[in-house]
Amino acid sequence: MPRKNNPSPADLPEGFLYHLEFITHDEEAALLSQFAKLDFQAFDFHGYIAKRRIVEYGFEYGFTSRQAQAARPLPPFLNPFRNRAAEWAGINAGEIIESVITEYGPGSPIGWHRDVPQFEIIIGISLKSSCRFRFKPYRHEGKIVSVTLEPRSAYILGGPARWNFQHSIPAVKSLRYSITFRTWRHKTTANRITANDTNSRQEVRS
Repeated sequence: MPRKNNPSPADLPEGFLYHLEFITHDEEAALLSQFAKLDFQAFDFHGYIAKRRIVEYGFEYGFTSRQAQAARPLPPFLNPFRNRAAEWAGINAGEIIESVITEYGPGSPIGWHRDVPQFEIIIGISLKSSCRFRFKPYRHEGKIVSVTLEPRSAYILGGPARWNFQHSIPAVKSLRYSITFRTWRHKTTANRITANDTNSRQEVRS
């Protein structure tokens, strides 16, 4: 059943793509089983310890140094989903060089931000529970719009949605996980996914 509180695709930023049921129920269950074995660490932002916990692969970003440094390689269990995400985004799987698995306990939010500038295309997969994903223009006036990210859905941030908007997630009501994939920033990739925009944006239900 469509969510009545979701906006029309035309109201969402250009470059934001959304895909319901990007993974299956069985795949979600298998991923959650893998997550139970991971060593999640508290997210430290300039000394502020957030409620959410993370595990980083490929690269990890130091907010003090503002540098991305090599981290452990992506684990094999993520490879099928990296490949699927890359195919949807119209890029090679090898271009995805970083992944973060995030655990949101009840009451965990993410404040307004843009992802760090070393990375380009952002692809996220939601698991276990839904959340509101909000947008507002970066450094200029404009209305806030939001979309509900359902369990097993995925989204892409590219082009204007990536660079001209901030996004945030209000405190979640129940335990949620996400997988975030990122590509390294190259000028030539800035708008590569916009060719998929017309068809994929129609998957946002109003």
